[in-house]
Amino acid sequence: MPDIASIASLLADSSRSRMLSALMDGRALTATELAMEADVLPSTASSHLSRLTEHGLLSIARQGRHRYFRIATPEVATAIETLMNLAAGRGSRAARPARPSHVADSLRRARVCYDHLAGETAVTLLGHMRSRRFVRDASETLSLTPAGEKWLTAFGVDLDSLRSSRRPLCRPCLDWTERRTHLAGAVGAALLDRLFALRMARRETGSRAVVFSAKGEAFLRETGR
Repeated sequence: MPDIASIASLLADSSRSRMLSALMDGRALTATELAMEADVLPSTASSHLSRLTEHGLLSIARQGRHRYFRIATPEVATAIETLMNLAAGRGSRAARPARPSHVADSLRRARVCYDHLAGETAVTLLGHMRSRRFVRDASETLSLTPAGEKWLTAFGVDLDSLRSSRRPLCRPCLDWTERRTHLAGAVGAALLDRLFALRMARRETGSRAVVFSAKGEAFLRETGR
């Protein structure tokens, strides 16, 4: 049986959970930066990071003498996002969406969720993709349609490359501010990459928030037609 308790004990520590949350924007950060995020001493941060790395939650990227820490896999990021959903809702089964007052408006609207777009804008985008039949729902999964493949290819997404990886092409991810799903998986990550590459969107400095340019807003409107 998988040792769930050992992972749960790692996440139960508030300093470690703050470090993991800080890495959910897809960046790789140094131990010093993560110590500041967790508001702990560098020596304490080093101990926490060693445990998170040993248990496979973080990976290390080396550049010269520097070491950078990042979320180890998309699966780890998915687990953290799921826990954010639970924490935001606090187990509530209320019918209306939960909107925590402490979440900034910019993060609610659009943010990076590990490597794909999340927030109100992402939920709306997936809704447009459903209405235009670019994706279809089946048994709590998402799959691309031929129309969706054509649209993505025209947008510059290399589907052959995405299919060569082990990662699912499309995966619904429950948005922790909207309480509806946005698009994750390889396609979700590729869409966000293209939005950044085409300067339709950019990351707000020092934040997970994503800001759309006029060109990006036009793209969103056009997708909804």
